[in-house]
Amino acid sequence: MNRPPGNILVSGASGPIGAALLPALIERGYQVVRLVRRASAGEGQIAWDPAQPLRPQSVSGFEAAVHLAGESVVGRWTEAKKCRILESRVQGTRHLAEALAEAPLRPRVLVSASATGYYGDRGDEVLTEASPPGKGFLAEVCRAWERAVEPAERAGIRAVQLRIGIVLSRDGGALQKMLAPFRLGAGGTMGNGRQWWSWIDVRDLVGAIDYALTSTLAGPVNLVSPQPVTNREFTRTLGAVLSRPAIFPMPAFAARLVFGQMADELLLASQRVEPAKLIAGGYSFQHTELEAALEHNVKKTT
Repeated sequence: MNRPPGNILVSGASGPIGAALLPALIERGYQVVRLVRRASAGEGQIAWDPAQPLRPQSVSGFEAAVHLAGESVVGRWTEAKKCRILESRVQGTRHLAEALAEAPLRPRVLVSASATGYYGDRGDEVLTEASPPGKGFLAEVCRAWERAVEPAERAGIRAVQLRIGIVLSRDGGALQKMLAPFRLGAGGTMGNGRQWWSWIDVRDLVGAIDYALTSTLAGPVNLVSPQPVTNREFTRTLGAVLSRPAIFPMPAFAARLVFGQMADELLLASQRVEPAKLIAGGYSFQHTELEAALEHNVKKTT
């Protein structure tokens, strides 16, 4: 594997992925500078507004950039919420890509987040990076999100779009939100439970991002475990890890009543995603067993 870049620009560092990624990058010898949505606190930070263009000079001289920022998709999808989800991703990514492309000293690689929502609801179909996009709001967001890196690609920057699945992390995300009802014994399957959930342990997510930075990967890359499970299997395993029954299902109509459109596109949608490019490129997953991954992250939250 190639030597890691010396200095790296990271957006979205305060989220659950960023919280795990930054210490790992620093341990690997990277010099990390964060893009922050507030007044810069000095060295190690650059203030930015994702809705506004960035000065190319402010992001010049970095050897790599990792872009993770975006409005959370969790919550009821009002029209205003959907607008923030779309604009925070597309505008922020485009403005960063344009600034990097015009910087006097351009990075050699831009790693930008996307999501497996790109594929929509696909039943039992096995999905690779070559699969066509699906339908729905999230699929539309992901297509626009990924296209927003094009200014960087045209400038000769290697661009990687990470199609991230359900992240198992102790610091937030889907798992943390599921823990409270499951610990109370009120957890269970969602809908019929047959929908595929493609997940990844945050430790493999960090490892795969490091691999994307130092390899020759380009274009969309699925960041999921090679062992997806159905929602029924996921909830059964989580209940067993917590020593709680998982016998209180949430019917599809109830999920829609509580969560609206988000239920259909996040909770009830089926995405059986394969990390084909990572496997072909030789990345070695370390955390592929769901039970062990859940035990690690659940123990860290107790």
